[in-house]
Amino acid sequence: MTSAIPANVTATSYGELLDRALAGELGPDPAALRIAVAFTTRQAVRHDGRGTGYRNEVLSLRLAEAVGSCAVEPGALPDSTVEECVDADVARLLRHPLEAVRVAALDAYLAYAFPHTPGNGAEPVPLPGGSSLVKSRARAKAVVELLDLPAGSTVLLVGVVNSLLEALRARGLTAIACDLKGGETETGEPVATDALTEAGRCDALLVSGMTLGNGTFEPLRLHALEHGKQLVMFAQTGSAVLPRLLGQGVSAVCAEPYPFFWLDGGPGTIHRYRGSCTGGGPR
Repeated sequence: MTSAIPANVTATSYGELLDRALAGELGPDPAALRIAVAFTTRQAVRHDGRGTGYRNEVLSLRLAEAVGSCAVEPGALPDSTVEECVDADVARLLRHPLEAVRVAALDAYLAYAFPHTPGNGAEPVPLPGGSSLVKSRARAKAVVELLDLPAGSTVLLVGVVNSLLEALRARGLTAIACDLKGGETETGEPVATDALTEAGRCDALLVSGMTLGNGTFEPLRLHALEHGKQLVMFAQTGSAVLPRLLGQGVSAVCAEPYPFFWLDGGPGTIHRYRGSCTGGGPR
């Protein structure tokens, strides 16, 4: 059983959530908490049988047992960033000039205050062990199940993941792929670059948490809120941040805190949150 998230531990926008965390309104005083470990994870992948691959780079900050993360474009993060974050207090990092650091710090803080447990609104979903493709497809199925849509509906997918495109098609849904890098999907469809423009012709939005780090999340949240559309987030970036925005344009979240499915061949767990499932107060 999951519980309901009280209004005093949510926010109406990402910016308000950041401000409330800084003010200590969501849990412990962030100035009294220090980051023990900061690290980046870089990977390149091409799943078996796939014709294309991709690269990822993620900044992660460890606060006690919690890890907060924010994906960045490969090579975009200054080498000095991890040294700047180590032994810094969370409040300082929530004010850091780099958006990626602010997102990762907020993610770590909220994961510390509100772990991914049923009592905090999370529904654990096991992922099987296996190849990277097996795990990618299992995650995609769990993500797409959060969309409550009839066959024939159109979904804007922001952040191109081929397994998600497959899962959407298996549900009889039409996908419009969007990514700032553009290009083509594995099967040759064009990838749009302006998500907000494409959102107007879609019934629902399926969006990567990476949009938190590149500044494109808030316009999409407001579009979903204003037009009454489902906005489902799949979140390695901001996995503990986005559940705090349920009901404010975000309808559901598939949260995947570090370590991510592509790092380990063994079984794992992801955590789903729905608009009607909200979590308890700070520890």
